[in-house]
Amino acid sequence: MDFRRISNLPPYVFTIINNLKITARRDGDDVIDLGFGNPDIPSPQIAVEKLAEAAHNPKNHRYSLSRGLPKLREAVASMYERKFGVTLDPELQITNTIGSKEGFSHLMWVLLESGDAAIVPSPSYPIHIFGPLFAGADLRQIPMRSQRRLLSAT
Repeated sequence: MDFRRISNLPPYVFTIINNLKITARRDGDDVIDLGFGNPDIPSPQIAVEKLAEAAHNPKNHRYSLSRGLPKLREAVASMYERKFGVTLDPELQITNTIGSKEGFSHLMWVLLESGDAAIVPSPSYPIHIFGPLFAGADLRQIPMRSQRRLLSAT
């Protein structure tokens, strides 16, 4: 069976890197893993306790609102006002997602149509490639080199 969308995707870079790490370790190389940035130390005890406390609260045994908790959206609006001088309406202009990958891929589905072109820097995170491709867009990767200073840090 042929799955068109999957077969059109490039290889997932972290799978390639993981396979290289496995091979290097098997060959006896000392590998320092700078991959996903997963913690290699225990979580702070207070964080574990608060998560356990929240898990025992029956109010948390259901799905949250699809746009996220109102207090969280209000806090995000407040932070943008304070930090960037931007006024946002938490009811109309802010939504919460499970993570950046989910948010970015959903944004691509909203903004892009089949045949649209998406300009993506290279290198980039995998979702910056997969998101537009999932939405049916044509990908245009632009190599980022140190001599091209497109954005100023100031």
